[in-house]
Amino acid sequence: MKTLVVISDTHGSKKGINSLLPIVRENNFVFHLGDGMSEFGALLGANPLGFYFCGGNCDGWGDCPQEGVLEIEGVKVFYCHGHRYGVKTGLGRLAAHARSLGATLVLYGHTHVARIDEIDGVTLVCPGSLQAEKDKGGSYAYVVVAGEKVTATLVGENPR
Repeated sequence: MKTLVVISDTHGSKKGINSLLPIVRENNFVFHLGDGMSEFGALLGANPLGFYFCGGNCDGWGDCPQEGVLEIEGVKVFYCHGHRYGVKTGLGRLAAHARSLGATLVLYGHTHVARIDEIDGVTLVCPGSLQAEKDKGGSYAYVVVAGEKVTATLVGENPR
């Protein structure tokens, strides 16, 4: 069993990240899904071996990867910010791309709205925004991968 903390759209808010650092240290993986490159250092320091990130539309491009794929406990995970797949208007393109990669779990951001969806056997998780602390309007996702089973939970104030 592996545990993941998934955050996105921190937009320079160190308070949101700092409120989560004790939790980040206790988990196997942490994902930052973009729009918050300035906060990557704190997360990397808290979990250097399990930190994955990608750039968002507000990060600039530089050397930051725009998306990634990895396998956790036999589950293929695709992660991205989401803006390149039009996630504010629908999740079909994102789910189709994930399926083309063989991924059954997608982690994405960009919308600032926390939600969990399933489309054609693909679980899509958006953690919302951690621009504010989790108890002051921010949110994140906690995901457990055990074998092929994925359980995602939204934590904070903006999940729907």
